[in-house]
Amino acid sequence: MGDLHLIGTEHQTDAVYALQRSKQKARFLKFKDMLQQPVVDLDVLRKLSWSGVPTAIRPIVWQLLVGYLPCNSDRRNVALERKRKEYQDGVQQTFARGIEGLDQTIWHQVFIDVPRTNPKMALFQNQTTQRCLERILYCWAIRHPASSYVQGINDLVTPFFLVFLTAYIEEDQDPESYDISLLPPEILSAIEADSYWCLSKLLDGIQDNFTHAQPGIQRQIVKLRELICRIDAPLAAHLQSEHVEFIQFSFRWMNCLLMREVTLQHTIRMWDTYLTEHPHGFSEFHLYVCAAFLTKWSAELMRMEFQEIMLFLQDVPTDDWQEKEIELLLSEAFMWKSLFHASPMHLGGSK
Repeated sequence: MGDLHLIGTEHQTDAVYALQRSKQKARFLKFKDMLQQPVVDLDVLRKLSWSGVPTAIRPIVWQLLVGYLPCNSDRRNVALERKRKEYQDGVQQTFARGIEGLDQTIWHQVFIDVPRTNPKMALFQNQTTQRCLERILYCWAIRHPASSYVQGINDLVTPFFLVFLTAYIEEDQDPESYDISLLPPEILSAIEADSYWCLSKLLDGIQDNFTHAQPGIQRQIVKLRELICRIDAPLAAHLQSEHVEFIQFSFRWMNCLLMREVTLQHTIRMWDTYLTEHPHGFSEFHLYVCAAFLTKWSAELMRMEFQEIMLFLQDVPTDDWQEKEIELLLSEAFMWKSLFHASPMHLGGSK
């Protein structure tokens, strides 16, 4: 009977996998059909992308969602050629006098931060990749003097870089360990330029996170505390009684968009959803994701004292997370946003 039970379970499992594959194929075909339209309907694309974007078409979907690619298919190639050339011309002009001709303060910070970017991932420890990131970050900094370069921006370019790399390698090749120096120079140049422009689009929506005193992040931390007081009052009271200040743990969550707390692949899945909320996904929606993330650990935190809480929140145990945990996090964030964001008693609005 045991063997029969196991065989039945295997058949059920096979049926579940077959159903999942069928659903995935159907979603992929919906995306493909939409992308083949003369003009992409962004509202429809956002709705479809909220639940995740298939890997094979993520590069073009992200570029559309962030506003880098035109929705009109006839204009895309011309737009890409123009933007890539504009970036490369800017790089040549900026680096014409070599490293000595750069702003040494900005360059030094970029230069020391790039090797720290995803230090355990081969792609980002590759010298060719690091030269690309240095150019992207330095060029962005000198074009945005109000904020210039701030530590943490180096993390934000990595999802774009990895996703755009996948457009040029085989599906069975792992982008995280791919030797990018094997790519032809023109392909490498395209990945670098596309990453620069999409990073710029993202940062346009959260630039006050990186201006002097980082007021955007300060506001987000205050709102997070208010939100936790509403959705988990006992946890908020416990943190206060233990003299835990929200800035002590959530500054990094806002500055690096939780990228230090979850894997890069899980970050990419989160960004599928964030980009559908563009230009507010990385600010407003991210706030609710942080709230869902903190309250997920409420039971554990309630049993801890100050030092344990701080150690726990600096190294949250997400190593064994699967995509389903990310999906639950996003769903809960959506629920909190639906409840609070449009309310007249919205955060900061109560007297």
